Amino acid sequence: ISRWREDPTQDHWGQFFYIQNLTEGKTWSAGIQPVAGKPDKYQAVFAEDKIEFFRVDRHITTHTEVIVSSEDNVELRRISLTNDSNRSMDLEVTSYMEVVIAKANDDNAHQTFSNLFIQTEYCAEISTLLAHRRRRAQTDNDSWAFHLVTLDGEALGPIQYETDRFRFIGRGRNTTNPIVMTNEIPLSNTIGPVLDPIFSLRQRVRIPAHSIVKLTFATGLTHSHEDAKRLAEQYRSPGIFHREMHLGWTKSQVGLHHLNISMKKAHIYQLLGGRVLYLARDMRTTSQNFLLNKKIQSALWAYGISGDYPIILAQIDDQKNMVMIRDLLRAHEYLRLKGLKIDLVILNEHVTSYLQSLHDELIRQILISGSHALIDKPGGIFIRRADLIPEADRILLKCVARIIFYAAKGSLEEQLNRGTHELRPPSPFIAKNPKRDFSRIPIPMPELVFFNTLGGFTPDGREYVISLKEDKWTPAPWINVIANRKDFGFIITENGQGYTWSVNSRENKLSPWSNDAVSDPSSEAIYLRDEECGTYWTPTPLPIRGPEQYVIKHGQGYSTFDHNSHDLSQHMTVFAPLDESVKITRLKLKNLSKIRRKLSITSYIEWVMGVSHSQTAPTIVTEWDAEMDGIFAKNSFNSEFANRISFMTVSEEKKTFTCDRKEFIGRNGSLSKPAALHRVGLSLKSGSRLDPCTAIQSYFVLAPNEEREIFILIGQTETKEEARALALKYKNPEKVQESFSLMQNFWDQTLQTIEIKTPDAAMDMLVNRWLLYQTLSCRVWARSAFYQSGGAFGFRDQLQDVMALVYSHPQITRAQILLAASRQFPEGDVQHWWHPPTGRGVRTRFSDDLLWLPYVLSFYLQVTGDNSILTEVISYIESPQLEAGHDDLYMQPTQSNEKSTLFDHCIRALDHSL
Repeated sequence: ISRWREDPTQDHWGQFFYIQNLTEGKTWSAGIQPVAGKPDKYQAVFAEDKIEFFRVDRHITTHTEVIVSSEDNVELRRISLTNDSNRSMDLEVTSYMEVVIAKANDDNAHQTFSNLFIQTEYCAEISTLLAHRRRRAQTDNDSWAFHLVTLDGEALGPIQYETDRFRFIGRGRNTTNPIVMTNEIPLSNTIGPVLDPIFSLRQRVRIPAHSIVKLTFATGLTHSHEDAKRLAEQYRSPGIFHREMHLGWTKSQVGLHHLNISMKKAHIYQLLGGRVLYLARDMRTTSQNFLLNKKIQSALWAYGISGDYPIILAQIDDQKNMVMIRDLLRAHEYLRLKGLKIDLVILNEHVTSYLQSLHDELIRQILISGSHALIDKPGGIFIRRADLIPEADRILLKCVARIIFYAAKGSLEEQLNRGTHELRPPSPFIAKNPKRDFSRIPIPMPELVFFNTLGGFTPDGREYVISLKEDKWTPAPWINVIANRKDFGFIITENGQGYTWSVNSRENKLSPWSNDAVSDPSSEAIYLRDEECGTYWTPTPLPIRGPEQYVIKHGQGYSTFDHNSHDLSQHMTVFAPLDESVKITRLKLKNLSKIRRKLSITSYIEWVMGVSHSQTAPTIVTEWDAEMDGIFAKNSFNSEFANRISFMTVSEEKKTFTCDRKEFIGRNGSLSKPAALHRVGLSLKSGSRLDPCTAIQSYFVLAPNEEREIFILIGQTETKEEARALALKYKNPEKVQESFSLMQNFWDQTLQTIEIKTPDAAMDMLVNRWLLYQTLSCRVWARSAFYQSGGAFGFRDQLQDVMALVYSHPQITRAQILLAASRQFPEGDVQHWWHPPTGRGVRTRFSDDLLWLPYVLSFYLQVTGDNSILTEVISYIESPQLEAGHDDLYMQPTQSNEKSTLFDHCIRALDHSL
């Protein structure tokens, strides 16, 4: 129903409660997140039947109880507010939940697209918000969610509601500081087909002195509009919470009795579940094993293990340690019944012999536990003989396991409770001169055309310029998609650094992609800190927004940021060379003050090296490379990209670093206020078993009016040697400038091939530079943007796109025609889309794909006269044909032995379309 994020560092969930004391002007959360600030007292209690949170904020005690109905798909949260003061208090309680109503994987793949199918409404007669997911196919099930609140106490005014996340949070903000929690802004009562759906209900209450009020929020899911309203009416009953709480307690006791476990055991098993989800660092294999691992996920398939679910690995070599295995089997069954799918792999390390007593005993214990139906099944139990598994595969198993148990090293409880070894963080930063005033120096703005109060084009059309001041935000992220001929690139918005990829913008992201048009979070950032006063900021509008002006310029192949603050002129240029897999950030600083400045720069990236951070974090390993003077990162579990090396380095020499995101951001922290910038230096921590990132901090001094140029490099290569060579090359200012000029010359030559002049100046401005630039950079090279990051080639999509390039780059059009033809089956149909470099994709029944190949070819021949392309010989691909009743098939095709000319490919496509 609501959005879930597997993030052990920030722990940002999709459901919150805000409490605002209108009498005293204070705001806090029912739990810790999302509002920053430390309560006077705080306690969380986890029981088998419910969860409780207690917190005290001045005169108000907040007690939150969370239970799940034993009868329906309904969750109940009761918030009790006690006024311990001697006067009456007026409070507002506001719920917030990001509505999903979909599978987590579908939502994570493309949240914005998924959101488009949600429609909301409000039933005034039962004071309930409803939302349903519109069906995309007749075979889809109807899904309806509801959210309501009931009050035991004195209400001040009617219930307010909101279902539009943009209106709730506000552009450029997030759940820490939503716009509706400022200046008593009311909820807008918006419903309908909102672009970014939420559930939010607000009730204002009055609490007399030394009294208590209780609000109960119910959230549920069902399969029809009528059922949703019926359940909402049922769960508005005043005594429903007490009833469901008692039923839940009874059900939990029956469940524990059925499994024959105590409440204490249940607590231990819950602890195990938490360690599986949130990476128990000291219960994983060593960094050395991660460096030795050369295998990828598919190597697990030979042992019947998919690798799609979290893995617990248990190693046993003696039958006398079977007690621990029995306990682990019960824990696995307990967590499975809670809905957590885990592969339990038991590795039999007993020495080889004709007798299999240990193996037989393991099977017997599984039979006794009643889990025999789960043997060798996804989310089940796998018993494997260590002596039959090569060492390289055993290393792989250890690397992918989220927890490793050793039967001989104590009980399950003992191994779970062994203290996690954490390095002591660096010392707190103590400012020598905490009070310091900085002057504000405006940035001169160039003359702009088509100016809209926020931005406009330069007269020559080469740049789009955006000016942001104070609380001004663009209505949506204004992005620049920058890519090159090496299939490397990044997206950058007016707010900051965006995300970076290599080879495939979906399958091999280097840092996380987001299409959150409201908050526009970034996974990369650059910080500056004054080492005398301790003030820190970013040269980009996010993640730290200052009051001074920001001027952002998007050009062809680059973006720049200008910002004058803290008596420093800051000019940042970000681009990628034409033929190398590296992102270059060139930051020019000038000391505008009359005093010597001691400063530091910190560059940060959150690593992905795959599809999403939550999936890849357990298998990423980082290491410091003294020769490059930077960090290498590798994800050996990333299929076809397993051997590629990601890197980050900074041109400054005096460095500290960390590869631990928890250390840098801080538990429950954020990039707007990272914990590391309140300390002296970084811990020099790298390796595996971390929440992976890289932060490199460098120190330098600027004399009055002195200028300094700093280069931050982020990239990915096939080998460490290539990465070192790129680092050495682009720490040289002359090489950076040379590469930048080559990139600009390429785009000038490309975009000046054809120019139009019409009575419509706006049309001329777009056609003469921007549309063709976006076609090549965004559509052909990147295959990524803010709304969607697909990474794949579409048969018809990119054929359409390259028609625009036939005049300026006919060789690109020619290459795409031949590439598309190579994705054709001998039967005449084609892959609708496929992912490079392997060609994994879908075979469909779409008929219009087949017409685009001859159409684009005929256009290419008409413009270029290059008849030689007709005789190019191209192989076909092969895969199982679509069965009757199936519209598509996702597969990895094989290369066919059959070949023919491009002309024959087109004839076969036309025949198949008929």
